Parts: sequence; structure tokens; C-alpha cells
Amino acid sequence: MTLPFIASGLAILYSFCLMHWVLKQPQGSPDMIKIADAIAEGSRAYLKRQTINTFFIAIPLVALLAYFLSLNTALGFLLGATASAIAGFLGMNMAVKTNLRTAQSAKKGLKSALNIAFKGGSVTGMLVVGLALLVVSLFYLVTKDLQALIGLGFGGSLISVFARLGGGIYTKGADVGADMVGKIEKNIPEDDPRNPGVIADLVGDNVGDCAGMAADLFETYAITLIAAMLLADIVFKQTALVIYPLTLGSLAIISSIIGSFFVKLPKSRKIMTALYQGLIASGILALILFYPATAALTATLTGVSTMALYLSSLIGILITALFVLITEYYTSRSFKPVKTIAEASTTGHGTNIIAGLGISLKATFLPVLVIALASLAAFQLAGLFGVAIAATSMLSLTGIIVAIDSFGPITDNAGGIAEMTQQPAEVRKVTDSLDAVGNTTKAITKGYAIGSAGLAALVLFSAYTQELTHAGQALKFDLGNPYIIAGLFIGASLSYLFAAYSMEAVGKTAMAVVKEVRRQFKQIKGLMAGKAKPQYGRCVDIVTQAALKQMVVPALIPVIAPLIVGFCLGAEALGGLLIGSIVTGIFVAISMTTGGAAWDNAKKYIEAGEYGGKGSLAHQAAITGDTVGDPYKDTAGPAINPMIKILNVVALLIAGFLA
Repeated sequence: MTLPFIASGLAILYSFCLMHWVLKQPQGSPDMIKIADAIAEGSRAYLKRQTINTFFIAIPLVALLAYFLSLNTALGFLLGATASAIAGFLGMNMAVKTNLRTAQSAKKGLKSALNIAFKGGSVTGMLVVGLALLVVSLFYLVTKDLQALIGLGFGGSLISVFARLGGGIYTKGADVGADMVGKIEKNIPEDDPRNPGVIADLVGDNVGDCAGMAADLFETYAITLIAAMLLADIVFKQTALVIYPLTLGSLAIISSIIGSFFVKLPKSRKIMTALYQGLIASGILALILFYPATAALTATLTGVSTMALYLSSLIGILITALFVLITEYYTSRSFKPVKTIAEASTTGHGTNIIAGLGISLKATFLPVLVIALASLAAFQLAGLFGVAIAATSMLSLTGIIVAIDSFGPITDNAGGIAEMTQQPAEVRKVTDSLDAVGNTTKAITKGYAIGSAGLAALVLFSAYTQELTHAGQALKFDLGNPYIIAGLFIGASLSYLFAAYSMEAVGKTAMAVVKEVRRQFKQIKGLMAGKAKPQYGRCVDIVTQAALKQMVVPALIPVIAPLIVGFCLGAEALGGLLIGSIVTGIFVAISMTTGGAAWDNAKKYIEAGEYGGKGSLAHQAAITGDTVGDPYKDTAGPAINPMIKILNVVALLIAGFLA
């Protein structure tokens, strides 16, 4: 058990070393610092209020867990929730400090700006995996209570769904509202300082894409470790296999730290290649380290195949690689899908929307096929535990993946700061190139998060069925059973209901922003001419209040639904609900996140000069597509990840009462 503490300690230490280095870099001119301070202030204010709101929901849950389950489960819930919130806050705090320094370093060129942006993102990545591995390992070491670990996962999941949903509503409500008036009505550029909604938009990048993603992958990483440990205990009853997932996570952290040093701008000056170098190096190093660790673990065990477990871990790394490649194909400006949407924009707004919807639906097939085949292969190798190990292996690269993801909002903010402070064209050229890649990396990370969430949910469902069997009630998944069919239909509908509430929340928030931005352009004399300053804080306040209000109802759906179905219809119906939610959840999440990113990059493809460039009819149509795609890719789609896992975690918590 010493390795997980060493690895998590290294990750946290490395993140603080990177933090120290980044903070020593030049900040730029006073006007740049002023803009960055406004973004940081808005981001911290929102996250503080979100945390307070979540606290009032969490306290009753702590009491219920302590009363109906155990004190350890309640303490685990608090620990998971606290660690998840800390990971999100520290990561976001670093992002709002790195954006300014990235904008300043862009004056030196692409290499310098890439270096700072990636190192700033690495702080978040290493904190996420370091804290997650530390709290899971420490809690297990102290309590030896695997059931209570489920409470820890529940705590992380609750914070995750609020961070993902609240942050997503914030970022897209602000973005859509600012774009509707600024780009479409006033025909001014994105991040134009005259737009009253621009600071709220830049704040949203941090609370949604940075803090939200950090909390999302923190809980996915932690809950996958916990589910794999629980399955190992139920199926094998051997401590060595219970700590095997922790061993894989530890070795992958070390690999990711080493791999991060491979992120360097190549001679081709392709930014994506630089990032891939780090990811590939991390994956290869992890696979090299996994084999001797697996062999040493299984040397003293009977009935467990070294090669079967190792190949299961290899499948997890392979899934990561395939998801990265598939998502890039559907979302990068270099490939046909995005170019198809851009071409469709030349004939109008309607054809842009039709093309984007078509790509979003088509993008679901290959990722789901990968999950299906990988699950079958891992099961054939090592049964349910093989599937759990594949999921653990896939999540083991979370550190480097989150680093690549956090690179996105950092470069987006850097571009905004450069635009608002009217930096020279060569500076904006550097930040634009980083931002374009950052948009793709955010899409890739969301694809990775969805794939890992799908596998994690399957593992949790397996743990639910095993837990029922262990309690004396074997769940027979008979499609002739009307209770299972009813559960399937209810579960399948939840992803759509959740997504609908999320989309409506963005729409309502955006409407409030549109009204405020219009009011300021109308009432503040000289604003359009650049002679007066907009009231940025007013838009920030409106978006904050709206996001916090709108996130509550959809966030409670995955907590309440399994309780109602489980206690009213029974364990079999709840099992059907879980499978129904997993199947539709994966499809809806992939469709929304990939389609939304494709719409966004089609717009950027046109802005780069294709089909008439900025201001053309094709560009106007592409803006409409991007406006629709924004809540798809940054609110509803990504928030489904924690939703399907919360459903499974709550089911796992109440399984003992249903047997």
C-alpha cells in the first residue's frame, strides 16, 4: 500500500512545482492584468456560491447516509465531496493565473505560449489524479471498509454533477447571450471589449471547462477505482487484487509525469502533435510498467492469469487511443465532418443545422462499437474484473488527459485577453492558433470522459448485481420480466429528460444575458463607438444567479430516480433503469459533445478564410450552428457523464435494502 501514497505525493508535489514556475512568469501590461483580475474575481465568486449551495444539499445527505448506512459511509461522502471541490477550485484558480501569462508569452512566439499553457493545465491534471488516488487509498487504509468507499464515490459524483451542470449553464448561457447580440446583431468580433457579456463568457470557460472537467474526471477516476476494488473483493476475496487497481493508477501517474516532459513543439510546429507526444509517451510508459507489477502481484495467487489481467489493462489504453483518434476525426478542422458542416453553411442556416445534426448522430457509432468490443474482449480475458481493469487502465491516464483539456480554457482566455487589450496581430495569431487546437482538445477530453464514464457505469452496474447476489438476491436480467422492461424505459428516458432541462437552463440564462447586453448597448451612450465602458459585472451577476438557480432540478434527477424506482418497483426494475440510462446516456452524450464541437470548429474553419471568411453569409450560418452546438457540447452532453454514474452509485448504496 505504500506505492499509491508515493505516486499521489509525487503528483501533488509536481503540480505545486509547476504552479510555482508558472507564477514566476511575466504577467504583461496593466490593462492585461486588469482583465485577468476581472476573470479571476468572477470565477472565484461563482465557484464560492456554487460550493455554498451544494453544501446545503450535501448536509442532509450526510445525515441520511450516517443514519441508514454507517458513519464511515457518511465520512467517505464528505471526504469525496471535499477532495473533488478542492481539485476543481485549485485547477480553476491556476487556469485564471495562467491565461494572463500565456497571453504575455505569446509575444515571444508559439513555443513559449504553448509551454506555459500546457504547464498551467498540468497543474489541474496532476492535482486531480493525485488527490483522487490519495483519498481513496487513505480512506481504505484507515477503514478497510469497501462499502463505505462507495460513499466517497457518491460525494465526488455529487460535486461533479453540480460543477459540470452549473458551470456548463454558466459558460454557455454567457457565451450564447454575448454572441447573439455581439456577433449577430452588432456584427462585432468575439471577445470585443465593447460587448458587456464578454467577461462573463471568459469566466464561464474556467468554471465550466476547467473546474467542471476537473470535478468530472476526479469522480470518474475515483469511482472506477472503488468499483474495481469492490468487484475484486466480492469475486476473489483477495487483498492483493483489491489493491491492484490502486497499483495501476500509481504507475500511470508516474508515467504521466514523465510523459509531460515530451510535450514540446516539433519542427512541423503542429500544436496537436506536441500534445500527442506527451499522451503517447505516457501510455507506452504505463504499459511497460503495468506488466512487471501485474506479474509480481499474481505470482503468489492461484487461479489468476498474469497475461489476462495485463491484456485487460492494455485494452484500457487502446480504448483511450481510439477515442482520441475518433473524436479528433469528427471535430478537427482537418477532416471531412467539420468541412462538410462548413460547406453546408454556404447555403444557409437551416442546412448548417441539418449537417451538424447528421454529424452528431453519425459520430456515435464508432465510439459505442469500441466500448462494446472492448468490454467483450476484457470479459473473455478475466470476466467482470477484466472489464473493471480495462476501465481502470483507461482512467489511469486521466492526469495527462486533464492537462491537455485544461490547456483549452487557458488558451481561450489568453485569446480573449489579447483581443480585449488590442494586442498586435502577431500576438493574436499565436493565441488564435492555440485556441483552435484547444477547442479540439476539449472535445477529445469530453469524448474520453464519456467513454470512461460508460465503462465505469458498466463496472458499477456489475458491482450492483454482485452486491445483490452477495445479499441473497440474484438479479436475473430476463427481458420477459415486465419490471425490468419498465425500468429500461424509465432509465432510457432519464438522459433525454436531464438533457432537456440542461438545454432549457442555458436558453433561459442566455435570454437574460441577451436582454442585459441589449439594454447596455441602448442605454450607455458611446458604448458602440468605444467611448464608454460596459458594465461587465452586471452580466456576471445575472449569469451566476441564473446558473445556480437552474442547475438544482436536473442535478437532483439522478439522486431521486433510483430511490423511487428501487423502493417502489424493486431491485429488478432498478437494474433495468441502470442499463437503460447507460445505453441512452452514452449515445446522447457522444452525440451532443461531438456534434457541438464540430459545429464550433466549422465556424472557426470559415473564420480562417474559407467560404468567404468572417462576415460572409456562410459565417453567419456557422454562428447559428455554433450557438446551437454550445449548450450541446459544454452543458447537456458532458453533464450526462456524472448523471449515469450517480444513478449507479445510489443504486449500489441502497442495494442492501432491496435484497
